[in-house]
Amino acid sequence: MTHSDVTIKPFAWQIAGEREFEALTRFTNAIEAERLPGDPPRTVGDIMSRWRSTPPFMENEAWAAWLLDGAAIVALGRCTARHGEDNQHMVEFDVVVLPDWRRKGIGTKLMAQVVAMPRRQGRRLMLAWTHGSVPAGEAFAQHFGAQRGLVEKHSQLDLAQLDRAMVQAWIARAPTRAAGFEIGCWDGPFPEAELPAISKLFQVMNGAPRQDLEIEDERMAPDEIRGWEQTMRARGTERWVMYAREKSTQEYAGFSEVFWNNNRPAILQQGGTGVWPQYRNCGLGRWLKAAMLERVLRERPQVQLVRTDNADTNEAMLSINIQLGFKPYMDVVAWQIETEKVLGRLGT
Repeated sequence: MTHSDVTIKPFAWQIAGEREFEALTRFTNAIEAERLPGDPPRTVGDIMSRWRSTPPFMENEAWAAWLLDGAAIVALGRCTARHGEDNQHMVEFDVVVLPDWRRKGIGTKLMAQVVAMPRRQGRRLMLAWTHGSVPAGEAFAQHFGAQRGLVEKHSQLDLAQLDRAMVQAWIARAPTRAAGFEIGCWDGPFPEAELPAISKLFQVMNGAPRQDLEIEDERMAPDEIRGWEQTMRARGTERWVMYAREKSTQEYAGFSEVFWNNNRPAILQQGGTGVWPQYRNCGLGRWLKAAMLERVLRERPQVQLVRTDNADTNEAMLSINIQLGFKPYMDVVAWQIETEKVLGRLGT
């Protein structure tokens, strides 16, 4: 089998039919089985909703390497550009190839398609992620001269092993240790009147370690927040956001968010958790995460695993996660490369 046995075509997910999505689902499940062995396979409906539901401020382009008979996808390239107030100098991309089709030049051909977007839009930096379980990804990044920007530890908590007595103790002592604060939870769309304050609150995550990544602080404007909410609804994803607020000023001090989808009911994704510096060292982070876990146990008994990711230099959050029983299961690396370097490597 050689690269001449395949043809590379744009993947037009907006108009693609069931046959194309069945092929994409088989490909996705093969890739995820390598990255995350043991995870349940995704359904065609899940893949279709994930691809067809995109916020209006996100621009995507994708290319698939098909067998000449059109029976299967063996590789995929994708590029995403966010049109917002910040980080207009970069795109995120992914090039993935099935194991049996690697080292045949297909990834390089896909890279030639992927680089078209940043070249056209004048974006100088390209960012991609590789998984420790797939060494081929790192080799491909190094082949193009990419540099490590950030190393993250992906960790997993088996709820059957959670020390619930410890979690309840964290919750019980929180009102004393964090006197003057209260917590609450937003389910589904955020209250309209609170959107400006929530937009500001999310910026606390700009304090998370970025190591060597050449990215700017991100500000998610209210219309972007609404765009993501519409996308999550279309994908069947539920989001809970637990917040901490100072009683005297009604200022938000921090938050913690989780995401759950009935297509994969046993897995809960822990999103961001952040507390503003002036409110730290009074246990708000532990209170937020403990209260969220108690609610998950009470209202989502289907959940067996909670997954999260943190920069491997984020000692404060890693410490909380370790105490809760999270265990590392994979390192993930963010790579960055100048668009001009990719073009030079491709000889264009």
